[in-house]
Amino acid sequence: MDAKLKETILNPIFKGNPITVLVLGICSSLAVTVTMKGALVMALSVIVVTGISSLILSLLRNTIPSRVRIIVQLVVVAMMVILVDQILKSFEATYAIDKQLSVYIGLIITNCIVMGRIEAFALGNKPWPSFLDGVANGAGYGMILLIVAFFRELLGSGTLFGVDVLNWLGYTPNNLVILPPFALILLGCIVWVQRSIQKDLQEK
Repeated sequence: MDAKLKETILNPIFKGNPITVLVLGICSSLAVTVTMKGALVMALSVIVVTGISSLILSLLRNTIPSRVRIIVQLVVVAMMVILVDQILKSFEATYAIDKQLSVYIGLIITNCIVMGRIEAFALGNKPWPSFLDGVANGAGYGMILLIVAFFRELLGSGTLFGVDVLNWLGYTPNNLVILPPFALILLGCIVWVQRSIQKDLQEK
């Protein structure tokens, strides 16, 4: 794998993470991280939408008139979101989670990460790198969701993926942890840790 492709894959996950560095997708990261299951489904959904949307629009990039490019992007992303939503509704194992996530799956179309990567990368690069960029940005987003959800579910409910982890030890769940403000505090801690490690992200 050449250095450019490697950077395309690794940069969105670490140094250029869409949530902790670019501050995109914050709203959904506060809303869908009460449980690990919800966060995982949301993360996989965004990975699929960003990856395939970037691939399709990269393939079409030379045929889309610039004056209607935003409309075309919205149509492609909306199509992918609808497909993902319908697939989640089709399986008994994911139907309950889809219902729990409510409108947030549908609102992937408004997620700045999806449209941002199409505009910044897919429309100017070949299909394979564009697909990898979309998947990597979705993975970077999903990684932060899962980290936040891990602490919120563990401390807020005493479970992980619905399995009792702490309650049998006599732990009393902290209801404050499952509230959105605590998710924001966790995100702040993640940003602080990342910037402590990556000195070049610190503001001068």
